[in-house]
Amino acid sequence: MTSTLSTPSLWAIPLGGLGEFGMNMLVLRTGDDIIVIDAGLMFPEQELLGVDIVIPDITYLKQNKRMVRAIVLTHGHEDHIGAIPYILRDLNVPIYGTQFTLALVRKKLEEHGLLDTAKLIEVAAGQKSTIGPFQIEYLHVTHSTIDCVALAVRTPAGVIIHTGDFKIDPTPVDGKPFDLHAFARYGQEGVLALFSDSTNVERPGFTPSERSVVVRLEELFRAAPQKVVVSCFSSSVHRIQQVIDIAGAVGRKIGFVGRSMVDNTEIAHGLGKLHIPDGSVVRPQDIRTYDPKRLVVLASGTQAEPMSALSRIAVDNHRLMSIGENDTVILSARIIPGNEKNIFRMIDHFFRRRVLVYYESGRSAPIHVSGHASQEEQKILLQLVRPKYFVPLHGEYRHLFRHAALAEQVGAVSGQIFLIESGQPIEFTGDGGAYRREPVTAGRVMVDSGSLEEIEDVVIRDRRHLSEDGVVVPIIAIDKHTGRMEISPEIVTRGFLPSEDGQEILARAREVILKTVENSTAEEKTDWNVIKEKIRADLKRYLNKQTSKRPLILPVILEV
Repeated sequence: MTSTLSTPSLWAIPLGGLGEFGMNMLVLRTGDDIIVIDAGLMFPEQELLGVDIVIPDITYLKQNKRMVRAIVLTHGHEDHIGAIPYILRDLNVPIYGTQFTLALVRKKLEEHGLLDTAKLIEVAAGQKSTIGPFQIEYLHVTHSTIDCVALAVRTPAGVIIHTGDFKIDPTPVDGKPFDLHAFARYGQEGVLALFSDSTNVERPGFTPSERSVVVRLEELFRAAPQKVVVSCFSSSVHRIQQVIDIAGAVGRKIGFVGRSMVDNTEIAHGLGKLHIPDGSVVRPQDIRTYDPKRLVVLASGTQAEPMSALSRIAVDNHRLMSIGENDTVILSARIIPGNEKNIFRMIDHFFRRRVLVYYESGRSAPIHVSGHASQEEQKILLQLVRPKYFVPLHGEYRHLFRHAALAEQVGAVSGQIFLIESGQPIEFTGDGGAYRREPVTAGRVMVDSGSLEEIEDVVIRDRRHLSEDGVVVPIIAIDKHTGRMEISPEIVTRGFLPSEDGQEILARAREVILKTVENSTAEEKTDWNVIKEKIRADLKRYLNKQTSKRPLILPVILEV
């Protein structure tokens, strides 16, 4: 793969985001030049015990390090920028992004101590950048955060369009419409390949405009007998703006709670992207004592993350505010699949406190709308761009499959539709052909954010082992001169057996250990590692036979 490619061909290599939600990353390579589009993370499933985040495997980029020219970002959501602090350690290349996107990246890099060495280049919709043989135009798209762009990348093989995340919002809150004209312009010129967001392909019709939440939110604010707590994603600047505006309209002041909510509103306000009227904000330390009938609080924690503001408020354990009977809580965000259990547990806590809770439901006036295109918008985009080749992005396999079927139905793709997953390259050749090539290394890297280190699979296996079968620690005291055991071995267990059943098994386990040590040669007895291994093997065999469990066995030898 590292050999030089013939000049006119272009390789598109997804390293994440196809076949899963999150970890979005697409590599474009022509000759000896590579650009990377997005660098996202994914939050772990339940079975990845103790893992904080999951990022794409960038082995391919490390192998071709000298060719990587830049990382280009479409927008500031975690599943598109979250892996940057981990990747920059290996690939310190310039990062291109819009104003708000880079402000979020800057905050991350500052936390990781990487800001001084990073090179951030700000771009805006309508502008162009030239990076090696690639010329990129940034096209304005509407989504659930601000400053989002699609990328039109002019390459020696032809034009590639990468939509990033989008919906076609006819009445955006900031008045900046989706740039349909730019997509149409490229469609008339001729587009080699379109890479497009598949997230909402299962939803028919159009995604409602961001403004459509106003009616229901205003209704709830007016009807609220006491204080109102609204939780939405802290990057949803338009939603935050609408909450601020509605609060003002119904005569309530606004408070902000939760680190990400405070940070992101400060960033957006500082950039002039969020308008907060003077005198409308209640200071954090005054929220508790402020008249609840005149207060709206914006809190982070829509997904019930354990330490988030909303989770703490739910169990009345937040230092800045408490919640009680007749207060109103509005969850203005979708429930991300996999988080249902935690979110409903949090909602239950609110109900126990006799709080009025509103969350996603089938009402005609919504309290949340998606930021992703539904089927009709995806069809419009395909019709405008009319690409030769089409590659669905962003989603699990069923989403990619359905998006491919939708493109087939529309009939807007003249060449082939590629259904691929992460690690599967496509080569677009100079003569207009397109072919699948040998897969490259792609996969997941688990990160424990406490240590910033990658976690090996074996560690996850040990954690699963511990969670299912517990741990057994045999403690043996051996006289280092004679090699004899001075006292009977002691066995400490956790999460292995209930005490009443366990006494007899543990008594016999002690005999197994004694026998193992006695049957060892004098030479083995002086090498503690050998003795530990022998004890582990014999004990594992015995315990598995008796209990069908496989606890983690950690022998400890004390010299006396």
